[in-house]
Amino acid sequence: MIGFPEIVVIVVVGAIGLFSWLAVGAWTDSRRREREAYYRSEVVKKLSEMPGDAALALLREQEHNATRRQREGLRLSGLVTAAVGIGLMIFLRALMPDAPIYLVSLIPLLIGAAFLLHSYVLAPKD
Repeated sequence: MIGFPEIVVIVVVGAIGLFSWLAVGAWTDSRRREREAYYRSEVVKKLSEMPGDAALALLREQEHNATRRQREGLRLSGLVTAAVGIGLMIFLRALMPDAPIYLVSLIPLLIGAAFLLHSYVLAPKD
């Protein structure tokens, strides 16, 4: 049988391992982003030295792609949140059919609907 001191040791070792893994993951992600930004700036530098508006067109395209990605992410998060609300509603209704506790699931459902509404109607278009 595992006693309290052994559980504390397991939790401490697990926490150290988890936070070490998270720190290394954050460091590698920041290095990747830094490298991408460096390569992007080098491409823009080379394009700006050439005659024409190639650098400006590239920057516009990158901004357009970033906006599109953000809008798609907002749509996906809206769909996932709304689906969680619907699933929670079904689960709570089956769990307690007499009590109206299932109405709590309207919170994530309406948040997902707000995300979807914003992404389709209010978000800036191209």
